[in-house]
Amino acid sequence: MSTTAVPALRPAPVRQEALARRIRWLVAGTIAYNVVEAVVALGEGVRVSSSALVGFGVDSAIEVASALAVAWQFSARDPEVRERREHRALRVVAVSFFALAAFVTADAVGALVAGQAAQHSTVGLVLAAVSLVVMPALSTAQRRAGRELGSRSAVADSAQTMLCTYLSAVLLVGLALNSAFGWSWADPVAALVIAAVAVREGVQAWRGDACCAPTATADDAAPDGGCSCCAPAAAGGGAVEEPAR
Repeated sequence: MSTTAVPALRPAPVRQEALARRIRWLVAGTIAYNVVEAVVALGEGVRVSSSALVGFGVDSAIEVASALAVAWQFSARDPEVRERREHRALRVVAVSFFALAAFVTADAVGALVAGQAAQHSTVGLVLAAVSLVVMPALSTAQRRAGRELGSRSAVADSAQTMLCTYLSAVLLVGLALNSAFGWSWADPVAALVIAAVAVREGVQAWRGDACCAPTATADDAAPDGGCSCCAPAAAGGGAVEEPAR
């Protein structure tokens, strides 16, 4: 059976620029929120001797580095320049994943070995709860825009943001269990699982397979088992067809 290559469909130029502008705003919002998150988490973590909160604050700082790489890529107005910058942006996102995994692992192991329970922190509980609402919204919006535009770096950074959601859940559960039952081990054990996910995401981003992030749904998979969710999608209102190469 012969296979006929299907030309990729890209959004019309006007739609491409609208999507790029949307990603710039989403990345800016992610950076701003993560800066506030880092300051609050680090300050409160030191106050109540919570390694989980300190780790969460450092995670936020690492995520800022990832978002800045994508912001640098999309600061270019020319689509061709953005495309040339994507490889370097992906590498920065990948390294951010690895850095996050390394820090979370070290922090979790240290917390398990020390066995020191942190004090109750209302600020920490509120911060984790707010992040559980804000981060999924930012991640989902950026992922959708990145997929339609065909930007692997934007999709990879959205996965980084989604990891913050998981860490927020881990932090919330860990702080709650520690406050209610004195289970100081709950948070670091769950954090080790998040670290493993971060390593996998980093490997995929490094290879350019960012569209296969866990935020992708089952219908994103290509029929041949590959990954097609980052292929430029046809935009409503008209798409232009690129000639087959």
